[in-house]
Amino acid sequence: MRFSLFVHMERWDEQVSHRQLFENLTELTQLAEAGGFGTVWIGEHHGMEYTISPSPMPLLAYLAGQTSTIRLGAGTIIAPFWNPIRVAGECALLDVISNGRMEVGLARGAYQVEFDRMLGGVAATDGGKYLRELVPAVRALWQGDYAHDGEIWQFPTSTSVPKPLQQPTPPMWIAARDPDSHDFAVKSGCNVMVTPLMKGDEEVVDLKGKFDTAVANHPEVARPEIMVLRHTHVHPAEDPEGWRPAAEAISRFYRTFDAWFGNKSTPVNGFLEPSPESKFAERPEFALESLHRTALIGTPEEVVARLRTYEELGIDEFSFWCDNSLPHEEKRKSLELFIKEVVPAFQ
Repeated sequence: MRFSLFVHMERWDEQVSHRQLFENLTELTQLAEAGGFGTVWIGEHHGMEYTISPSPMPLLAYLAGQTSTIRLGAGTIIAPFWNPIRVAGECALLDVISNGRMEVGLARGAYQVEFDRMLGGVAATDGGKYLRELVPAVRALWQGDYAHDGEIWQFPTSTSVPKPLQQPTPPMWIAARDPDSHDFAVKSGCNVMVTPLMKGDEEVVDLKGKFDTAVANHPEVARPEIMVLRHTHVHPAEDPEGWRPAAEAISRFYRTFDAWFGNKSTPVNGFLEPSPESKFAERPEFALESLHRTALIGTPEEVVARLRTYEELGIDEFSFWCDNSLPHEEKRKSLELFIKEVVPAFQ
């Protein structure tokens, strides 16, 4: 099982500049590369300071010039906000810039708050049909001349300019949760990325089962890969309470996610206050002790043991999700400890 880094600039108040956050993200990526991580993943979100990435492409293009081996993953492009010609061309350009290190993840989108602003209020739940139309169109554009007459997009003969270096196509990943999305990804020859969010490892088992079912249903397709994305924080063994600040920070992250996902308040200059802790009094998954069990928080020994179960389950890639509202210094120390004491156990 290999490792990747899932990282964004995240801003919780105006004390830290966007430039500093950019430099922090670069430092974490370079640390991950030096530590043997295979890929850095950066997603797409609009108008929200707690996940700053209006496009992964300029960040990844910059990182291409600051690194030499780590692969550069758009994780993920939100299908409804893009035109297939633009996806094909920008991804191919990143592949050329990085000398063949580009990977692209595609998703249907989740936040209604973004759809209200980016797509005139189209229901976020309708994003799946955009994804299903986008994937084959992008692949066709990478191959050569292609005209498209779909439900959503129509265009006369066009192609991807430039063409990607990786042939027949760069790796494509689809964010999947329900059985239908797993099935679509596998039959399309795409890898699958999953996140159990606040659920325990039984959810990882369930998601892997959905993936395995899709694989079994499509013997005509070479088995794709599956990646698990999980909030991760490693603390020293000599600090038995080291889990608590991480759990508190991840609770803050998820309560902020809840505020954005709920779409009940108008953001103020890109900020929304986290939903109050009192809202989750009857939601045990928000309790700090629960987050300690579900998120990958622990000593190096504890983290290795958890990851062994993922490896035995047949997970191909584990992505160290370091967005968690902690200061950069704490993220760096956690990543350094993971590289020093966890990664060697899997080499």
